[in-house]
Amino acid sequence: MPEIGKKPPKLAGTTGDGGTLKLDDLKGHWIVVYFYPKDSTPGCTSEARDFRDLYPQFRRRGAEIVGVSRDSARSHASFAARQELPFPLVADTDEAWCKAFDVIHEKVLYGKRHLGVVRSTFLIDPQGRLAREWRNVKVPGHAQAVLDAIPAQ
Repeated sequence: MPEIGKKPPKLAGTTGDGGTLKLDDLKGHWIVVYFYPKDSTPGCTSEARDFRDLYPQFRRRGAEIVGVSRDSARSHASFAARQELPFPLVADTDEAWCKAFDVIHEKVLYGKRHLGVVRSTFLIDPQGRLAREWRNVKVPGHAQAVLDAIPAQ
C-alpha cells in the first residue's frame, strides 16, 4: 500500500476501450485514481456521474481521472458509454491495482460477509507521489472534495 509522499507501484491495466493504461504514463499531471465496487450500481453510477460532471474543472487543474473496479473491460465499455464518461475505467480483473492500494476488505451486505472493494480515492501529485487518500468514501460531495484538494493553476 502506498504511503503519503511515496510513489505507488508501477501499474498497468486494460481499459474499457481495450487499450492499456499505465499509471506512469500520466506522470506530470495530478492523477485521481478512484476505486469503486461495481459498474452500473446506484452508488457507483452516482460517483461516476459526479466525476464526469466536474471533469472540465479537473482538467483545468491539470488532473487526469481514472476509475478502477474488478469488472471486465466489456462491462466498463458499456458503463462508460451509458454514463458518457470522458475518462478511462481500468478493468482490474486480476486485482493488481486493488491489492496495490489495499482497497479489498471484508464487507457485510445483507448480513453476509464477503471480500469487496471499499470505495476509495487516491490523489497522486505531478511528481508521481501519493498526495492524499480518501477511504470508505461516501459519494455525496466526494468528487468536489477531491477537486478542492488539487491546487488551482
